[in-house]
Amino acid sequence: MAAGFVGVVIGFPVQAATLSQPVAPVRPVTDTYFGTPVVDPYRWMENLKSPEVQSWMKAQNDYTRDYLDKLPERDALIKRVESLDNASVRVGGVQLCGSRYFYFKLTPKDQTPLLYARDGLSGEERLLADPQVLGGGKGRFTISEFYPSPDGKLVAVEIAAGGSEEGVIRIINAANGHSLADTIDRIWGASVSWDPGDKFFYYTRLQKLGPNDSPLNKELDESSYLHHVGDNPDKDVVVLSRKTAPALGMVPTDSAYVSITPGSPYVLGLVSHGVKNELTLAVAPADAAAKGAPVWTKFVDVDDDVTGGAVMGHEMWLQSHKDAPRFKVLHLDLDHPDITKADVALPPSDLVVQGISTAKDGVYVEAEQGGISHLLRIPFNPFKVLTPAKTTPVSEVALPFSGSIEGFSTDIQHDGALMRLAGWTEAPQWYAYSPSADKLTNIHLEPLNPTDFSGITSVEVTAPGADGTPVPLSIIYKKDLKMDGQNPCLMEGYGSYGISLDPNFDATRLALLEKGIVIAYAHVRGGGENGEDWHLAGQKLTKQNTISDFIACAEYLNKQGYTSPAKLAGRGTSAGGITIGGALTQRPDLFTLCIVNVGVEDTLRMEAGPNGAVNTPEFGSVKDADGFKALEAMDAYQHVKDGTAYPAVLLITGANDPRVDPWQLFKMTARLQAASSSKNPILLRIDYDAGHGMGSSKTQRDLITADQAALLLARAALVPTK
Repeated sequence: MAAGFVGVVIGFPVQAATLSQPVAPVRPVTDTYFGTPVVDPYRWMENLKSPEVQSWMKAQNDYTRDYLDKLPERDALIKRVESLDNASVRVGGVQLCGSRYFYFKLTPKDQTPLLYARDGLSGEERLLADPQVLGGGKGRFTISEFYPSPDGKLVAVEIAAGGSEEGVIRIINAANGHSLADTIDRIWGASVSWDPGDKFFYYTRLQKLGPNDSPLNKELDESSYLHHVGDNPDKDVVVLSRKTAPALGMVPTDSAYVSITPGSPYVLGLVSHGVKNELTLAVAPADAAAKGAPVWTKFVDVDDDVTGGAVMGHEMWLQSHKDAPRFKVLHLDLDHPDITKADVALPPSDLVVQGISTAKDGVYVEAEQGGISHLLRIPFNPFKVLTPAKTTPVSEVALPFSGSIEGFSTDIQHDGALMRLAGWTEAPQWYAYSPSADKLTNIHLEPLNPTDFSGITSVEVTAPGADGTPVPLSIIYKKDLKMDGQNPCLMEGYGSYGISLDPNFDATRLALLEKGIVIAYAHVRGGGENGEDWHLAGQKLTKQNTISDFIACAEYLNKQGYTSPAKLAGRGTSAGGITIGGALTQRPDLFTLCIVNVGVEDTLRMEAGPNGAVNTPEFGSVKDADGFKALEAMDAYQHVKDGTAYPAVLLITGANDPRVDPWQLFKMTARLQAASSSKNPILLRIDYDAGHGMGSSKTQRDLITADQAALLLARAALVPTK
């Protein structure tokens, strides 16, 4: 590996940091799992309120901040990233309710998106909600989500503070922007569903902990409530929970949601099982639910492999991977809900079904193949008379270019759909689809991003996996780049929950690309790019495939001349921390830099945090033998070896992260600093006003982008080019 980044480097001088990194004391704690002892040298760091932990993390961050601030390219990168980020207006989450359009909008003067509305496309745009105003206090607030009523007269807005994902619901009059008195707390993903009469809605709420309850119980028994506008939320009635619907067989880690579709005589009860994609579904008469006394009839359980659905009147469409790894679409009658008698509205094909929704004219199916989105339409038909000789007509909507549908919405009271289409080098635009004209029209809600990507190209390739499995790999780079192995490269990998890394447009990428950095996305197993089989092939006991695929993609980039180990950075975010952590500990020679962005590194201790128990369906639990075996194998923290020449590592966390506890990054930092035999820096970057992700505000995201790029360029410059 290259020498440590201190002193004189090829091409430019670097001032050594004046601060020092504190050495974390080792206080071993031994746990025994199924007869296997596991030593944890830094368990004491899990107490984030400890003055010792606070002092250590502050000193680490001060050192990192001093180090990064002195990188030669950083200041110029910040200016370039900010200029690119501020060159456009971004619009997201467009919904049409009644005659009113609602959407997020981020302008150059904003740090976080604001909520806007307009009456018809030609109507005047109005600001509805500024999170700073709604938050009503000091500090930074963000809008997590918004939920308009079916007629567009009211909108429920979910806001959170300081990067936290737990927030409150406020209700706004969409005609004048005035806030109602209603304020509902303990919200984490409310999934508000309005009754068409605007008088009440269903929402999901965290339980209220008592003074003697463990904080680990915070995310357990998340239940669905009925709220009448103007009522005291403390008096809201529970309509679906583990306690009120015992026949559904819910467990504490399950979450309950209730939704109603205008025109349907039924409400739908949805039970999610932690992070498991497969759902339990139940149905109840809407009039009984409106009185707070629904009687639930279960018609879909986990074994039916249903991951989503949409309702129209008395009918429902379901996406399922039962005997269909790339999914199929089923149809059934809610008057007699029996999934064993469901029709196949869309049989499995080469396309991977990603979502379904209903509009007035039919069912819309989002699908993808090789990372490219496809949109299918199934017109409403008398499904009950279908026979093998009578199949449902399915048509494909022609998209203006090959890319990814980043945003999509339909409304049961309107024909057609709204969608945001983008690509790696194609700026996003919002389109409306008219089924009568069979045409997509740009509705010009989002100005075209002016950033010039004409000198940039992207390719989709496959890298041979360790077991021979082709692994999809997306690569973005300057058109005139020489494939001589001398290019810096940043490769991202994820591979969990069946989530795909679809093509998307980010203008700030250009700041890296014009510096000659190759940007790559490894579509490793554990993701959803090739369907459910691809997901299961990187889960629990098969998680090594995720790591091996990431390593295989790195080797491909090196072999094809895109980069070389002395210039390659790998990055993993959130659950992608398992991916990059495994690659770092198994093949430290492949990288000059590894970036762990709010990443999971100590999987054996995930269940020690509030968000741990709900993740056991994806990674396993230490409470059973196979779960321990899987978690121990993917635990990067436990696989750090003393005396190993590790590359430079940048570990990033937000102090308010509710999903991946900051101590995961603290412990990994301490372990790497103690173990590495190289002089390569191990840096811990902490944002005290951020939660999960790369920062909630525009400035936070820009700074972290510049920090990572500057560090990569500095590392790549350590080895002279040919």
